[in-house]
Amino acid sequence: MNVEDYRNYCLSLGEGIEEKFPFAKFKNGEGVLVFYVCGHMFSFFDCDEFSVVSLKCQPERIPELRERYSCIGDPYNESAKHWIGIDPQTAPDTLLKELTLNSYEIVKSKYSKA
Repeated sequence: MNVEDYRNYCLSLGEGIEEKFPFAKFKNGEGVLVFYVCGHMFSFFDCDEFSVVSLKCQPERIPELRERYSCIGDPYNESAKHWIGIDPQTAPDTLLKELTLNSYEIVKSKYSKA
């Protein structure tokens, strides 16, 4: 999946999704696009490279996902306990979409009640 198709998919997930470049003031952070729901991150990646998409994930699912899919590894600059990194160039589009939706739902369900 290319960066623009992925961006459009993230924006299509529901109401109130925001996209920002919050790390622009940091060296090597100016191209990092972050998607938020309820004011909290659910997906982010470097637009210039688009080699790792970082997503929230249930901790109990992470070992099985890593074992099953070679496209899943460490997230960029987040805790590997609650986040995964997925290579959007090698991951099947259906898997990338399913895990992105999962991340969105984790964040939305946690923070929409607050």
